[in-house]
Amino acid sequence: MADSNKKILLVEDSKSYLFILTETLRNAGFTVVTAEDGEEGVSVAKSDKPDLILSDITMPKMDGIAMSKKIKEFDTEVPIIFLTNLSDMKHINEALESSTDYIVKSDASVEDIVVRVKEKLNLK
Repeated sequence: MADSNKKILLVEDSKSYLFILTETLRNAGFTVVTAEDGEEGVSVAKSDKPDLILSDITMPKMDGIAMSKKIKEFDTEVPIIFLTNLSDMKHINEALESSTDYIVKSDASVEDIVVRVKEKLNLK
């Protein structure tokens, strides 16, 4: 089981995917805080100081890439993993400029995402 002291910020505008991934991460022992767009993600990152951020790229108000750049202005250490349906190299390269990793949603199960989160947080 994961270290329950680790807090994950999940930023996702799809309510059903947000729910499924939140429950899966909580069942793996993580504390999960959520946001449904990039603006809210910046606010929650400031107030809750997560250990890792999982974020969609394409969202209303502020996309994940712009959000991650804002977050890096006040927290340069937090790892960010982008969750995306975009598999073209332009978006992936742009995402990797301001994050540490990305996952193409259609290529990964929620369990695969939990494994990747644990790897990024150096958890077994």
